[in-house]
Amino acid sequence: MKGMNLTVLAASGRTGLELTREALRRGHTVTAVARDPARIPLPDGGGLRKATADVADPASVAAVIGAGSVVLSGLGTDRAGTLLAGAEAVIAAGPARIIWLGAYGTGPSAEAAGEAAGVLGKVLGDRLADKVAADTAVLAAGGTVFHAGMLTDGPESPDRRTAGLAEAPPFDLGAKITRATVAAAMLDEAEHPRFAGAVALPLAG
Repeated sequence: MKGMNLTVLAASGRTGLELTREALRRGHTVTAVARDPARIPLPDGGGLRKATADVADPASVAAVIGAGSVVLSGLGTDRAGTLLAGAEAVIAAGPARIIWLGAYGTGPSAEAAGEAAGVLGKVLGDRLADKVAADTAVLAAGGTVFHAGMLTDGPESPDRRTAGLAEAPPFDLGAKITRATVAAAMLDEAEHPRFAGAVALPLAG
């Protein structure tokens, strides 16, 4: 398909880097955003532009998000408040669409995941409420939130698929999904929207 104008948040992180690589591989133009763009280990040019922004500074986020851009977020949960601040800053910037990374077993997917998902809440602690609030804001703005399982490094799964909550599997803390698989699923959604305003589940098979 014709190349799109994509903005990747937290592009220096492991998931954000996979999103950036996959977007470039598919021929899109990418604005890779990080607090320190020098930490994005990819060469300049070839459709890649690196930009500085901090979700704690909404004006800096607005400055790097074009009105027609699709935003893909690789933001993590390093500290409480980061995700909601990021979501609010992105929504206020007014991109065409938002594709957000969340965690399976939280918020809208908690009931589908079953009782075992309670373990995740204990792991996240005070960051859980921040994650749920960010997801809620993105969904209300018509964005897509990907609820991924435990992330790991490795190649994209050849049997990957994306499902809605109606097909959600039981929560398994031992099950892992590669960041490359999640990135591919999020790029699929950017190119061919299926879950606007809804939670999507990237599955390895």
